[in-house]
Amino acid sequence: MSDRTPTKLIILDRDGVINHDQESFIKSPEEWVPIEGSLEAIARLNQAGYCVVVATNQSGVARGLYDLSTLNAIHQKMHAASMMVGAKIDAIFFCPHSAKENCDCRKPRTGMFQEIAKRYGVNLKGIASVGDSLRDLQASYLSGCVPYLVLSGKGQMTLDGGGLPPGTSIFPNLAAMVDKLLTDENPELAIE
Repeated sequence: MSDRTPTKLIILDRDGVINHDQESFIKSPEEWVPIEGSLEAIARLNQAGYCVVVATNQSGVARGLYDLSTLNAIHQKMHAASMMVGAKIDAIFFCPHSAKENCDCRKPRTGMFQEIAKRYGVNLKGIASVGDSLRDLQASYLSGCVPYLVLSGKGQMTLDGGGLPPGTSIFPNLAAMVDKLLTDENPELAIE
């Protein structure tokens, strides 16, 4: 497993962080549209040695809004768009269940995060995790990750709702969060 153990890992939510979200769910590849600068931010993370992993609730599967083959097609579009800018998403973990199913993988529960830790052989303590909803941040915090809220997607509504986990940092979008993360790691890159 040593060849799969990343030196640095970051966990991203999908809708509202990487791509634009919509109230009626992203139900087709055509509806998946990246947020400006998000894929380039993932490329910068990759260049800095980060393994980028996505953890996303996808209850639209349980609701019958789309099936697993459509979800795979959406993710294929995300991978292809990422590759076009030199970015790589290493893995996508998703929960296809509805809230009523009371599963362990649906955020704010930590099942997906535990799977990520197991797959990569890492302790998640101190790992950056980026989301736009309170449940993203709660799953991050309960897993030992450092929660980052982006105001894209549902982020502003999440901020306005309050109750953020302790230590949550807030950024306008993924690009700004990545700029700060990489500058903190390499202060010589800071723009004066």
